[in-house]
Amino acid sequence: MRAGNLLLLICGLAASIVYVGTDLVAASRYPGYSFTDQAVSELFAIGAPTRFLVVPLFSIASLLLLAFAWGVWLSAGGSPMLRLVAVMSAASAVDALILWNAFPMHMRGAERTFTDTMHLILGANPFVWLALIFGATAFRGRFRTASIATLILLVLPAVFAFRYVHALDMGEATPGLGLAERVSQYGYQLWQAALALLLINKTGTPLSRNAG
Repeated sequence: MRAGNLLLLICGLAASIVYVGTDLVAASRYPGYSFTDQAVSELFAIGAPTRFLVVPLFSIASLLLLAFAWGVWLSAGGSPMLRLVAVMSAASAVDALILWNAFPMHMRGAERTFTDTMHLILGANPFVWLALIFGATAFRGRFRTASIATLILLVLPAVFAFRYVHALDMGEATPGLGLAERVSQYGYQLWQAALALLLINKTGTPLSRNAG
């Protein structure tokens, strides 16, 4: 494996660390913020005291993910499914970059505008789901199982969180929202890190559908 490609794959690990670390630090620095009951998006909402910290660091995480996607592409060899994982990961990174910088939500209870609508659309980020699906197809064994489990982990909290959309608009309490969202997002970050480690541990031979 070339040193440049190895560095790109390490970016996948770094992206996960930066994202989770930023969330933990920002949540601790936001007075009155509830890690278990409030959404991650509220940490960089318009008017949030931690927005200045979260937006640039989340943007760095997305740029690292973009670099990682290129590393996955270079590591794919003859695996079309793994190339699709790379494409979906890159698309997910671009989606997130636009979300962090152009379409933050308003703080709960504030009047909703176009940016809030776009935030919901971009926040759905179907490219994450597609990356997991293609990842499950590209590999067999434990990583396939992990990909399917992570996909389920994304679906269940999303269904739970959807019922709180109106409560956020009205500035009402949302018990468990933050925890459910983080179980989902941290699960994906763990999957991304696992994929990076799997590819790093490869000897550099082309990956096939039977890899993993």
